[in-house]
Order: sequence, then C-alpha cells, then structure tokens
Amino acid sequence: MSVYTTLSLKEVQAFAAPYGLEVVELNPIQGGIQNTNYFIVCADSTQFVLTLFENMDEQGAGELVPVLEHLGQQGLAVPVPLKHDGKAIHSLKDKPAQIAPRLMGDHPMPANIEQIKAIAIAQAQIHVALKDFPLQRAEYRNHQYWRNVAKEIKPTLNIADQTILSNLLGLYDALTAMYPNRPKGFIHSDLFRDNTLFEGDQLKGILDFYELNQDELLFDVAITLNDFCTEYPEVTLDEVKAQAFLEAYESIRPLTSDEKSCLELYLAMAAGRFWMMRLQVAHMNQIEGRTGEDILQKNPQEMRNMLIERLKFVTA
Repeated sequence: MSVYTTLSLKEVQAFAAPYGLEVVELNPIQGGIQNTNYFIVCADSTQFVLTLFENMDEQGAGELVPVLEHLGQQGLAVPVPLKHDGKAIHSLKDKPAQIAPRLMGDHPMPANIEQIKAIAIAQAQIHVALKDFPLQRAEYRNHQYWRNVAKEIKPTLNIADQTILSNLLGLYDALTAMYPNRPKGFIHSDLFRDNTLFEGDQLKGILDFYELNQDELLFDVAITLNDFCTEYPEVTLDEVKAQAFLEAYESIRPLTSDEKSCLELYLAMAAGRFWMMRLQVAHMNQIEGRTGEDILQKNPQEMRNMLIERLKFVTA
C-alpha cells in the first residue's frame, strides 16, 4: 500500500458521504506496493481504510468483496468492505475505490511462537474455507505467470543471477514431476507480517487480499513461513519457529506427503517469486516515474539472498 494517486480531504469527504461517513481527517498509508491507500477518520472517531485500485478495473476489484464477506462469516479477522447502493466498489478519480473498516493492531516484528501458531491456523482456515468457493478471477498470478515474469526479467540480470534463477526453475521442474500430489486452491499469496495485525498474541487482522490467486496451497505456506520465521536482515530460517508453524497449520489441514517432500523447494521458490516481483515493481516505478516518500519500494536483494540460503537445502 503506497500513495500513487493524491487525494484531497474534500474529494474523500464527497466519496465517503454516500456510505454515511463524515470524514474529518485523511492520512496516507506508506506500506505495500500495489494500490493507493489512506486512513480516514470520521467525526464519531471511527476509522476506515480507503483504497484506490491502481491496476484493476471495477470488475477485478469487486471480485474480492464476496471472498472477504465469506471469510468474515467464517469468523476470520478480515476487513469486509462497506457498501452503498448495493455495491462496495465505486469510482474515485476514474479509478475503482472502496472503503473498509480499519482493523487495529500491530505488525508482529519479530513474531513470537504464539503469533506464528495463530497465523498458521488462520492461513489453513482460509485454505479450507475457500476450497470450493465459486470465484473466477480475470487474471491468475500462478506459477506460469511468474515463470513468464522470470523470462522477461532474466535478460536484465547479471550472469550469476541468471544462473541462480535457471537452477531454481530446473529444480522446480525436476522435483514437482516426482511429487505431483500438491493440492491447489485460493491462496492469499502475500501473507507477510506487514499484512497482519496482532494485539499481543491475538490475531486481529489479515489484510491485503489483492493478490488472491488460484495456486498450490504449499506456495502460500512457504511465503508466510519464510517471512514469519525469518529475522531480516538475516535470511536463515528459524527452525523452531518453522516447526511450530507447520504443526499449527497441520492441525487444520494436514500436508500431503508430496507437499512435505517439496517444502524446502517451495521455500526457495517463494523467495524467488518475490525477488522477481520486487524487480518487476522497481522497473514499473522507473518507467512510470513513480518517486517520493509516499512510494514504498521493497529491496529485491533481500529476497535474492533468501533464495540463495534456501537453495542450500534443496536436492533433486
């Protein structure tokens, strides 16, 4: 969540009025990298998050609303968007926009064992809840999508990094052919610590479902396990935390034996995907001239270093 589109208080007040909200304060949010987000404070002291979707049309943005409503009905701590005139998505500055309640809490930096167990259980509950959910998204950022991104980015890398990327994709092809029982479903795809909120050990919010994607559940596990069980700038995995995560997750959805055989590879693949994503975002920001203190650009080198570390434990 960054600020790519600047809004005035007057513009937001006009947009929020049909929701029955009297906005008195507007504050930009600088976390994340995909959309424009503001905290809005109302006259009655209630707080909300206003999101402008920078790279989605109204249909794409609206696809997520029934997902969040369904997860909320399952008791998961997600921000269900408000509606007026029967719709959650409306237009602001010619872009789709929504307002959702602001969930309160802190990002777990670092995450302790109880917080790790809580997010692992919640992630498994999401996977189970969305198993048969009737949703067709216009675009899936699945493995083939990221393979295409890697193909586009590879020529811009130096020889050493091209070799790392080729080795990763080769290992993926070899191991996944050997272990095919890897269930697919809807996954969050971006469940990092900065997309969660805790009060003490209690999970209060899961944020930023905009990368929701039909993909292998093991990728979601690997993405979240990597982040919650690593203390940057170090990239080594905390084995005690990782074991706690897996035990908690499996209390809701046991991994298949093939998923277990591929886990170390997927930890490397997850790091590789986010290396590619961060390089892709940096390139897009450069092309579109997106600069300034309100634009968050995460460091690709961090994920490259994690990838190298994770590859040490992968054997074909």
